[in-house]
Amino acid sequence: MTDVQNLWTGVAIACLLYLVKWKTDPLKSIPAVGGSSLPLLSFIGAINFLVNSKRLLQEGYKKYYGSVFKVPLLEEWVLVVSGSKMVEELRKRPDDELSFSEGVEDSMQIRYTFGPESNDDPYHVDVIKEKLTRSVPAILPDVIDELTLAVPQHIPAKSDEWLEIQVMPTMQQIVARASNRVFVGLPVCRDQEFLDLAVSFTIDIVKDKTLVKLAPRFLKPLVGRLSNHVRGTLHKAIPRLKPIIDERRQLMEKFGDDWPDKPNDMLQWIMDIARTRDYSDEAIVRRILLINFAAIHTSSNTVTHALYHLAERPEYLKPLREEIKSVVAEEGWTKNAMGRMWKLDSFMKESQRYNGIGLGSLTRKALKDVTLHDGTFIPRGSIVMAASDATHHDDSNYADADVFDPFRFSRMREADGEGTKHQFVNTTLEYIAFGHGKHACPGRFFAANELKSLLAVIILNYDLKLGGDGSRPPNMYLGFAVIPAPKGKVLFKKREVEAY
Repeated sequence: MTDVQNLWTGVAIACLLYLVKWKTDPLKSIPAVGGSSLPLLSFIGAINFLVNSKRLLQEGYKKYYGSVFKVPLLEEWVLVVSGSKMVEELRKRPDDELSFSEGVEDSMQIRYTFGPESNDDPYHVDVIKEKLTRSVPAILPDVIDELTLAVPQHIPAKSDEWLEIQVMPTMQQIVARASNRVFVGLPVCRDQEFLDLAVSFTIDIVKDKTLVKLAPRFLKPLVGRLSNHVRGTLHKAIPRLKPIIDERRQLMEKFGDDWPDKPNDMLQWIMDIARTRDYSDEAIVRRILLINFAAIHTSSNTVTHALYHLAERPEYLKPLREEIKSVVAEEGWTKNAMGRMWKLDSFMKESQRYNGIGLGSLTRKALKDVTLHDGTFIPRGSIVMAASDATHHDDSNYADADVFDPFRFSRMREADGEGTKHQFVNTTLEYIAFGHGKHACPGRFFAANELKSLLAVIILNYDLKLGGDGSRPPNMYLGFAVIPAPKGKVLFKKREVEAY
């Protein structure tokens, strides 16, 4: 047999094995959207899904409502559920069947890019759920104090002319600064080098995890070590935080668990817990950066979406401004005040419903074979999620769901018995931007108050409009990601307002 014959025999055997693998794949019975599930053709479907994901998820939601369909990514198939019964099943399934933490790990690949510690012992999540959420009334004045300084510095508009601002990077800087007033306190929250590292950390995670996800499992540890954007940012951030960490350590050694003027911030909460775990500078800064990633990425995107809507429809500024002024006059800049701003709360929730944090939510990874109530078989290792964007644009869930209606939820709250159900932070089977159930975003209570405060400061102090033809900059969709126009610009003009 010649070398050429050997080569073609090898190719034939490989193709046969691949075909057998496909024929016996348990996912084969689940319908595909966006392309064929036939061998090799699924890669073409993955490219199609990457650039047409919003439309394809809508199609799958409508065609397979109440059941499951699959969409191709370059590295794997993702199973997508639709309908309230399926969302409820995702919520109720125990973590030893459909795991939230392993779903996040599969998406972010933190174990390989940043080390396994934060996934194996995610105590920072408990800190967010317990300490951060309970402390919102006490820490919100510090957030607002930082916003009153940061907003005019980053939006230095004058009262006699319009100033064009690139919105997304500006909001990233403002959110980073306000958030870190609570995370690491003064003066580090104003350290521009640290803030730039905190903002760039999001991009670093995306770069590194993309490479790791494409690698075969046996190569993931090596690729994770070689793709060093995340670790590089960590090592640059340690010197920015080390002086304050050392100072806190000395106080803890001297006074123990409590002392006069003990800081009430995320860094201190992390250090209090880390004393009995990994207490190194690297371990502490690692948690701070992960919390920054969660806060800055979603919050800056959310407020950017909202500002694009406000600038497109500036007639909404007046009713929002009137509500904010009235409530602040009575309550001051407090958590109670934020809770009474129903129109502002509705505006934020409607913007998030209309745009979304992502196109999917309630991401889970199957740790064992699971059969759903409709008989769909989910094999171990599969990634499952709910079609959040399609859910939010379903007319059976929301009237005129494809219309941006800023006071949709405030009108709902005015109905008897609907005082809290339709708040920005509340989740339901029909509103799953934050997820739903025990694994819903733990930081949403802090984030909602921070973002409403930021938007309130902007609305009181500026007029807004869009340039050009006045149309809102379009969102970008890349796979499951929703990105407000990164280079979109809004025109700001300073208003003369009374002191507040």
